[in-house]
Amino acid sequence: MEAAFFDLDKTVIAKASVPAFGRTLYDEGLISRRVLLRAAVGHVIFLQFGASHKRLERMRRSALTVVRGWERDRMESIVREALSEVLEPIIYREALELIEEHQGAGCHVVIVSSAPQEIVRPLAEFLGVDDSISSHACVDNLGRYTGELEFYAYAQAKADAITQMAKEKEIDLSKSFAYSDSHTDVPMLEVVGNPVAVNPDKELMREARSRKWPIQQFSHPMTLRDQRATTRLRFATAMLIASSALAALSVGAAWKLSRRSKSLREQLAKLNPVSH
Repeated sequence: MEAAFFDLDKTVIAKASVPAFGRTLYDEGLISRRVLLRAAVGHVIFLQFGASHKRLERMRRSALTVVRGWERDRMESIVREALSEVLEPIIYREALELIEEHQGAGCHVVIVSSAPQEIVRPLAEFLGVDDSISSHACVDNLGRYTGELEFYAYAQAKADAITQMAKEKEIDLSKSFAYSDSHTDVPMLEVVGNPVAVNPDKELMREARSRKWPIQQFSHPMTLRDQRATTRLRFATAMLIASSALAALSVGAAWKLSRRSKSLREQLAKLNPVSH
């Protein structure tokens, strides 16, 4: 079996997934206006300059501090309720089309992100993909975040998780695909036979060019509803074309049969002339 592994932020969606929920968390009373503003500034920096190790580490520590004491189930419930409104409008059309293409080819499609599973898992289900790999935060006996991480899906850890999944699900990594925008995901791209740099940062752009990896630019956010409507329209158009072609063939066959029948009647008339 082959697989296609997609990074999330700036690869499948046009923004960073965690800050995208800032306003929702603020409205729910979970974060302050100051934290919301800091998240917005961090998001702008991320979009402009990419995900350096120091920047991501700073964001990670800050996020863990903020969520300490929150109920994990409530967090996931909030994400699920706001998912369509927050993330659907920022999904790249090109990513949706690639996901559909890989699914049509029978690939096991996986979202791979350092974002928490409470965001990644609902989004993966929303997209209709097969699986996800994401960060897992520690929780106490009451199901509240402790402020520590059990697993951080970042850099080499992403590649290790992909390799482990490949063993468990008998995925042929040499024939599989991986898509990412960040140089921190080079280990993830290296582990597959078909790595693709999507909207690459400067470091990944240099790496991709030196290794002759394909480079793609995604730039058209599109809602999932629009994409599914487009898919239905394409299917309907294909069916209409097929029906028209079948009808044309039927008319042609009927015309040929009619000519053949007329010719046969004429030949029979010559052989058996009717006397008057």
